[in-house]
Amino acid sequence: MSRKTEETEFEEEAILTAAKLMLISARTAPKTGGKDDIYTKLITGKQKDRIAAKMESIGRKRRIPQFKRDAQNLGNSRALVLIGVAGTKSLGVNCGACGYANCAEFEKAQKQTGNDFTGPNCIFKLLDLGIALSSAVKTASTMNVDNRIMYRVGTVAKMLKLIPEATVIMGIPLSATGKSIYFDR
Repeated sequence: MSRKTEETEFEEEAILTAAKLMLISARTAPKTGGKDDIYTKLITGKQKDRIAAKMESIGRKRRIPQFKRDAQNLGNSRALVLIGVAGTKSLGVNCGACGYANCAEFEKAQKQTGNDFTGPNCIFKLLDLGIALSSAVKTASTMNVDNRIMYRVGTVAKMLKLIPEATVIMGIPLSATGKSIYFDR
């Protein structure tokens, strides 16, 4: 086995280990009221490439070049962590941040799927998603794995029903190269 092949195998192993620990970080992140409506999934190989291909297609259809850019980043990544939330559940605090007078009105509101996600969503569930995402990327960063939270990856994951319970999904592609592929775009 050549030195380069061995390095590549070790890097692949390390990225998958980091991805699994990211799933744990998202799971154990604090949740409002102790109610866990966060969902996670690890994607690799052909399924990852399928998401990238669909992103390119959407970019052409919607005439949004960032879909193609992010698809290329995903295609060049070794793994993908998806984190989503069941945001159409209310917390029951009647804060009104969702646009409704109280949680009962929010619960009765018709849930609609737009171009990308389903809503309306409870602000506390979305905050939980943000905390889970932050915890996951902190773990990746601590392990020196390049990553970036990508909205467009989550859009396609939602369309493909990869986490059917989630109303909002974000994707975090992972890479380990000499220079981060996510910030020189």
